[in-house]
Amino acid sequence: MLTDLEREIARTREAFAADAAGVSSAAELAALRGRFVGKKGGALTVLFRSLAAVGPEDRPRAGSLLNDLKSWLEGELEAIEARVSEAERARSLERGAVDVTLPGRRIARGSLHPVTLARLRMETIFREMGYFVASGPEVEDDFHNFEALNLPPEHPARDAHDTFYISGPGSLLLRTHTSPVQIRSMLAAAPPVLLIAPGRVYRRDYDLTHLPMFHQVEGLAVAEGIRFSDLKGTLAHFLHRLFGEHVRVRLRASFFPFVEPGAEVDISCTVCGGGGCRSCSGTGWLEILGAGMVHPAVFEAVERARVAAGLHAGAYDPERVSGFAFGMGIDRVAMLLHRIDDLRLLIENDVRFLEQFRGR
Repeated sequence: MLTDLEREIARTREAFAADAAGVSSAAELAALRGRFVGKKGGALTVLFRSLAAVGPEDRPRAGSLLNDLKSWLEGELEAIEARVSEAERARSLERGAVDVTLPGRRIARGSLHPVTLARLRMETIFREMGYFVASGPEVEDDFHNFEALNLPPEHPARDAHDTFYISGPGSLLLRTHTSPVQIRSMLAAAPPVLLIAPGRVYRRDYDLTHLPMFHQVEGLAVAEGIRFSDLKGTLAHFLHRLFGEHVRVRLRASFFPFVEPGAEVDISCTVCGGGGCRSCSGTGWLEILGAGMVHPAVFEAVERARVAAGLHAGAYDPERVSGFAFGMGIDRVAMLLHRIDDLRLLIENDVRFLEQFRGR
């Protein structure tokens, strides 16, 4: 009987060696382990169960042979596990290897937004004329946004400035124009003042040509002896620099509460050159901005606020100083410069649209 057991042990060793030679993965190793040392039906387990049939005099020798087989199998399995592990690690490294000779992937370059491009172009022109670029808060109070600009609570012109109000004390609102920056600048410094104020403004509008949030740039010049002709010359120079010397400029009388006299400023159509087309509704002209001489009531409001703040009186006496102001939509200018026919394209963030401005 011991001889039979010895033959079975020898066959088990041979079978294990034959099967182990083809193991190359963790799954194959697990199957090999189950066939030979598994607790349910493994070859070693079957051999240990056969000890019951061995006579008492041969049982110690048989147990020793089986223990030697067990130690050998476990040692071989550990060696195979180390080999398989190393092979899988090598394959993993090979799969994740980086070919350093390949060219790198280029990072996609962004571009400035068309509204930003228009704003920077406008700022450059005014800086060349000596203007300072000023800024102010987008959350304003009623005094700076309306009352100081000759827009008392009952004024009908406020209807065109319907905006978003913030609940709570102080009558706070989202500014409807950048004119409050002009008021704040005059309260902060005595004349002469020469500035433009670009920035975001808010109104309750949304269609092809209006957005609830849009961009404006407003300008202010205050000193002694400023005349309407200075305003006209400044705007003509600016518009020629912006759209080209071929563009014609005209002023039409218009009303704005914070200027007197006031004017709408038109340029000859940049699409048809003034011949008449759909863009200009057949008139040959495009309205581009509003302007006028600063209303004396605005200077008086600034004077009262300066006196209340303990500042020197008389700096903005309308009998001594004069000035002009103007304002235009930066989004509108961007549409004209880049022939954009729908204002909503400027806020939709469509990459196909925005990438057209790369490199400009």
